[in-house]
Amino acid sequence: MPITGWIAILVLIVMCYMLIKQYETRMVLFGGGFILCCISLAPMAGLNAFAKTMTNGALITAICSATGFAYCVTYTECDRSLVHYLTRPIRNVGILMIPITSLLTFAINIAIPSAAGVGAVVGTTLIPLLLRAGFKPAAAAAAVLMGTTGSLLSPGLSHNAYVSDMAHMSIMDLISYHGIYSLMIGVVGAVGLCIVCWVLGDNKGEKMAEANPAADAETSSFKPSPIKAFVPLIPIILMLVFTFWIPSVKMGVAPAMLIGTIVCLIVAMCDPQQFSKQFFKGMGDSYGSIMGIIIAAGVLAAGLTASGLIKGLIALMVQSKEIAQWGGSIGPFVLSVLMGSGDAGAMAFNSAVTPHAQEFGMQIHSLGSLAFLAGAAGRTASPIAGITILVAGLAKANPFDVAKRTFLPMVVAVILLAIFMR
Repeated sequence: MPITGWIAILVLIVMCYMLIKQYETRMVLFGGGFILCCISLAPMAGLNAFAKTMTNGALITAICSATGFAYCVTYTECDRSLVHYLTRPIRNVGILMIPITSLLTFAINIAIPSAAGVGAVVGTTLIPLLLRAGFKPAAAAAAVLMGTTGSLLSPGLSHNAYVSDMAHMSIMDLISYHGIYSLMIGVVGAVGLCIVCWVLGDNKGEKMAEANPAADAETSSFKPSPIKAFVPLIPIILMLVFTFWIPSVKMGVAPAMLIGTIVCLIVAMCDPQQFSKQFFKGMGDSYGSIMGIIIAAGVLAAGLTASGLIKGLIALMVQSKEIAQWGGSIGPFVLSVLMGSGDAGAMAFNSAVTPHAQEFGMQIHSLGSLAFLAGAAGRTASPIAGITILVAGLAKANPFDVAKRTFLPMVVAVILLAIFMR
């Protein structure tokens, strides 16, 4: 490996340190990648990667339309109606409230793919319920946090769009491939968390008469609607129907999200002007945040490639498929735990390494899926992840106490991914 490859390793270490210190993710990824391009005397490689990624039509249409729909669902409170009807049956089932809460959050997160969004909506409903039932605050927060891996099965998840585009397959085909493994993460996480909470005696806390009076007052003015509750599910149902039962009609993510958005407007009967503003605000925000990370990760991939580090890494992986298998799972997991983001590490890995999967005996869709599934598990086990801090704040718990309950189940899930995912 050339000297620039060793410099790239030092740059990656500095980047990891900066991300742990919560420096802006896109700045760190872009800056590190462009510096490597300049050191390798190939500055245009980074600039060209930036331009190429920012105009990727398949990613833009899927990610932006899905986020626009999510903003509209939140604006019209359709997401709250869905949570209301799904959470009613889980009261007074003892320690089983923990895994049921996680699995419910997992299911809701498929329809509402934003971890922060589903954490806020589900958390304000279920965390007070768990606290009243006598669960410790850290356990209540961990139960919601553990379910935020459900977005892995969402057509609107950026990783599904990115890897499927790279592998030249449809998003639904990719989800069909990794669906069983994504469900495994959800089930292993829910059951594992239940065991951890039982060992720690988290169900033996004092029952609270009022967990959050302010939240209760806000909830009391909310009027749930079964029709509104159905709206967040419309895009998923459309894509399932047209993919598996009416394949002659090509239903992509963007058309499904637009149909869901139109139905949402009709059902909610709200101001069309404000509704429209929410939709396009969601589209713009997602381009700046989600697409921004993908674009910056593309520049980093160009820098790592120009430095020669990727070539050396591929040469190592060619020696053994097992090295690639474990590297594609443990690597993104550890990075996500340290960074607090399931996106940065997985996107960087998939941008730089996954396109070469066939050179060391793997398929692009399998290695790419393995990386972002492991990244999601790492984010769920991280005490500095935004969603961890959010649910910990709702429960008034320490984020490290919350992560202490999710870490071991997620380690088990990643090991199972590395063993079985092919």
